[in-house]
Amino acid sequence: MTKKEQIDNNRQDLIAAIGKSIVGAIPFAGPLLTEIIGAVIPNQRVDRLTKYIKTLEDKISQIPKDTIENLKENEHFIDLVEEGFVQASRAITDERRNYIASILANGITDDSIAIEESKSLLKILQELNDVEIIWLRFYQVSTINGDEEFRKQHENVLTPIRAYMEADKETLQKAALQDNYKKHLERLGLIKNHIRTDSKTNMPEFDRFTGQPKVSYSDITQLGKMLLEQIGMAGENE
Repeated sequence: MTKKEQIDNNRQDLIAAIGKSIVGAIPFAGPLLTEIIGAVIPNQRVDRLTKYIKTLEDKISQIPKDTIENLKENEHFIDLVEEGFVQASRAITDERRNYIASILANGITDDSIAIEESKSLLKILQELNDVEIIWLRFYQVSTINGDEEFRKQHENVLTPIRAYMEADKETLQKAALQDNYKKHLERLGLIKNHIRTDSKTNMPEFDRFTGQPKVSYSDITQLGKMLLEQIGMAGENE
């Protein structure tokens, strides 16, 4: 047997194993999803799907079987499941796979509108990297002394990086990236920035270094809260 034949056989074994797991976890969509995996998912992503399926199965195992059975012919839900598998095939971290599985599990409902909402949240999640999700979680409790445990756990991400005239290139680049994460969250409607204004003129104040309006503070939007809740990242106080 040639090396290529061995690789092909190993791939088919992996696909078959995943297919059995899918059929067990999601009986109505298993064969379809197995076919998708065999056709479009590269070899190196199969192990990601295996991990995702285990996570998904844990989350939906407590859901009544009749609830899942009622969605057997629901095209909206099938589309949500398929999108989840496509994203999971690209997910590098366990955290990301957990986010995707949480949205899908929360979308198990006979309400087509709620399913569409889950699909929208899954699309938004696709737009975010893991660092941006940490920043979004930060804005849920953005007070100075709020959520100390979370901030300590992620202080390597959340420590502010300031750009200033004499800063070296590395600092300027890191500051630019950190600023971009926050702007991206705002563009997606997940946080809202409140611009600082001059008390005398009531006009926006501008940063001399960036030329951008100064932000007095930022807070999370309802859409941001909804996303955190659906991916299982909402704090205990929410």
